[in-house]
Amino acid sequence: MAAQLGGEVTVVDRDGLGGASVLTDCVPSKTLIATAEVMTTFDSSYEELGIIVADDTPHLERPARVVGVDLGKVNRRVKRLALAQSHDIAASVTRAGARVVRGRGRLEPNQAPDGSRTVVVEAVDGSSETLTADAVLIATGAHPREIPDALPDGERILNWTQVYDLEELPEELIVVGSGVTGAEFAGAYQALGSKVTLVSSRDRVLPGEDPDAATVLEDVFRRRGMNVVARSRAQSAKRVGDGVEVALADGRVLRGSHCLMAVGAVPNTRGIGLEEAGVKLRDSGHVLTDRVSRTTAPGVYAAGDCTGVFALASVAAMQGRIAMYHFLGDAVAPLNLKTVSSNVFTDPEIATVGYTQADVDSGRIDARVVKLPLLRNPRAKMQGIRDGFVKLFCRPGTGIVVGGVVVSPRASELIHPISLAVDNNLTVDQVANTFTVYPSLSGSLAEVARQLHTRKMQGQG
Repeated sequence: MAAQLGGEVTVVDRDGLGGASVLTDCVPSKTLIATAEVMTTFDSSYEELGIIVADDTPHLERPARVVGVDLGKVNRRVKRLALAQSHDIAASVTRAGARVVRGRGRLEPNQAPDGSRTVVVEAVDGSSETLTADAVLIATGAHPREIPDALPDGERILNWTQVYDLEELPEELIVVGSGVTGAEFAGAYQALGSKVTLVSSRDRVLPGEDPDAATVLEDVFRRRGMNVVARSRAQSAKRVGDGVEVALADGRVLRGSHCLMAVGAVPNTRGIGLEEAGVKLRDSGHVLTDRVSRTTAPGVYAAGDCTGVFALASVAAMQGRIAMYHFLGDAVAPLNLKTVSSNVFTDPEIATVGYTQADVDSGRIDARVVKLPLLRNPRAKMQGIRDGFVKLFCRPGTGIVVGGVVVSPRASELIHPISLAVDNNLTVDQVANTFTVYPSLSGSLAEVARQLHTRKMQGQG
């Protein structure tokens, strides 16, 4: 973006353009989930939809599955696509006129009298280079958090960057952590055929998401055979023979073939000269930024997971664009997190935008809420979809849409109309009066808006 706007740009990169999102996080995990999604869809609906498996596959009532996966082949595809995406990004960056330097950068402490900053780069070949810039953007991302008594070994105890080296499907996988990463991998490996135990230190899975959505997902997990261990904190994980043992704080010990640690992320902000240069870090290590991505050091901006603002690739990209718009004097709108749409890539998916149920329940915003189960949707019935709902939040009186939740297959696609409504202050009447295809899952978006209109007319909460 900065190069396209006429700036002279140098990108200092250590691992490959696209960072963790492309190489070890979003792109790989969602590629793995794509296979898992096909498996779940087939397993859960082929009989109802009248599909015949015309071979010697055992009957569904017997323990064997109808179809299986070659995890080695799946993971080779995952890594191939991630690398290809990184190369595509590198090509587009160079095409735009930016220079890419492979190595690790360190911000020097002092700002020059002319306002410029200095970055010293230690290149991968051992050489060093000093760069002078009018502005520096810190976008160093984060890495998996580790528990001292459960350090990954890359074979049996894994973090989310290591799972793509597995050649065989884990027979019994213990996933520690029930946030977005833990829930996504737990659901994916269950769909691929592993016996999964999900350890949650909270009352429910996805404690940061809409409670109705989390309840639906946990019910689905349990119905499909997952062992969800709630209100339990893992203290250690160790290899025992050909398996692992995970010790819980209450004294219980869980045994499996593999363990995936998904207990959060730590920002990559230490040892690169930030604090010495006047960049203030939070207690968590995240860079403190304002709404136009400025840090506390003049001429230094930050974007992405290292800021802790919102761990989403879309937010990171927006933070970076805002930083460059601001630095280059272009028109810029400050970051507005209330228009950010996010998605949990479980099955069903959970997509959200705007104000939340927690905001309504706590009184942070006065809003009317209607939730419509997908069971009533004709397209859902045709496709054998039983789980999920659409929920809208609107302001009383005006009917302006201020938030929404979609729990369904491809919720990541269905949330976009609600995002448009939130971002442009559309009313439930405008949403309700927009034509939808019949039959379609999007028809539920218009229907829930019609129900909110009815409540508005009746004056009900």
